[in-house]
Amino acid sequence: MRAKISYALTAAVLVVYFVLVGSRGVLLIKAGTLLTVTFGVAVLILPVIGVWFLWKNTQFVRDANRLAAELDAEGGLPVDNLRRLPSGRIDRESADEVFALRKAETEDAPDDWRSWFRLAVAYHDARDTPRARKAMQRAIALRKTAS
Repeated sequence: MRAKISYALTAAVLVVYFVLVGSRGVLLIKAGTLLTVTFGVAVLILPVIGVWFLWKNTQFVRDANRLAAELDAEGGLPVDNLRRLPSGRIDRESADEVFALRKAETEDAPDDWRSWFRLAVAYHDARDTPRARKAMQRAIALRKTAS
């Protein structure tokens, strides 16, 4: 729940920021000189990109949470039995062992979104966020085509 609250708070702050930046862009355009209009248009592009990025990220999180809920209902969520360091971080060797199992599971069933979801969790535990995101995107895409 804490993660949802902090995500919503961050998104709200970003939306306020986008509105402020957008209003500055409009003011620059209203000034009417070639330089201010050029800067105004450039400034307006930033909130557009930011809103798009925020929307895509929110969509990704919502879809991943839907898959997690479905997998949980099936009893297929991966169990977190990883060893931890005194700091609370996951032990790298432990994460690598689980990753090897998840990778083999995914290679055996490459069209199963459940295996890709579990692989994404293993990537995340191994601190490989870009690959975790790609694996989760694959799981989401496979789930959508299975529907």
